[in-house]
Amino acid sequence: MNGEPVLSARGVGRSFGAVRALDDVTLDLRAGEVTALVGDNGAGKSTLVKILSGVVVPDTGRIVLGGEPVRIVRPHDARALGIATVHQDLGLCENLDVVANLFLGAEPHRWSLLRSLRMERTARDLLASLDVRIPDLRTPVASLSGGQRQSVAIARALLGEPRAVLLDEPTAALGVEQTAQVLALIRRLRERGLAVLVISHNLADVRAVSDRIAVLRLGRAAGVFPTAETTTEAVLAAITGAGAAA
Repeated sequence: MNGEPVLSARGVGRSFGAVRALDDVTLDLRAGEVTALVGDNGAGKSTLVKILSGVVVPDTGRIVLGGEPVRIVRPHDARALGIATVHQDLGLCENLDVVANLFLGAEPHRWSLLRSLRMERTARDLLASLDVRIPDLRTPVASLSGGQRQSVAIARALLGEPRAVLLDEPTAALGVEQTAQVLALIRRLRERGLAVLVISHNLADVRAVSDRIAVLRLGRAAGVFPTAETTTEAVLAAITGAGAAA
């Protein structure tokens, strides 16, 4: 797609002691587009996501939002700038119901029945707009399926009306039906005009939902591939460094 990227990492690098986790990595995320980030374990995917979400501060390079350099040194900075992240552990409280989880950390200072009803209505409208079906929003999250939990975590990220959404392994450990539900939800994020980054090891899921595939290998960018114009073999070659992609 054309146009100014919503969110970019420019020449980003990060070391942990003697280990160079990322080295001169550039990545662009555009509105209405799903970018998949793939690579072997240790390739630097998680470090890049942590940098974009404010968990880790880069040693070199810069983050650009809407064409302007921004400083992100903590998760609050990222959220305030409209960058929402759904980490692999989801960060849900299993003993709380769906509504409470959606508003976790953003509850009204004073509880009242009217505020509670407004929160439930907002939660219902948001989930309906995403075509997420959870019959009883007062159900504890512990009783939901894996796909439903992932959907609740993604919906919670949208409450702040973000510009970019980062999803870390959103289909990991899900069954076939639950995976299909989450992939459909990711497509709906794209339809809402969001810039979406999906980190995944599953190339079948990546090909099903992404517009572009960005590859990291040993902490360095190893290529960006338009999904519709490339093959799984080409992506695998970039991941492993085989042949011309080495």
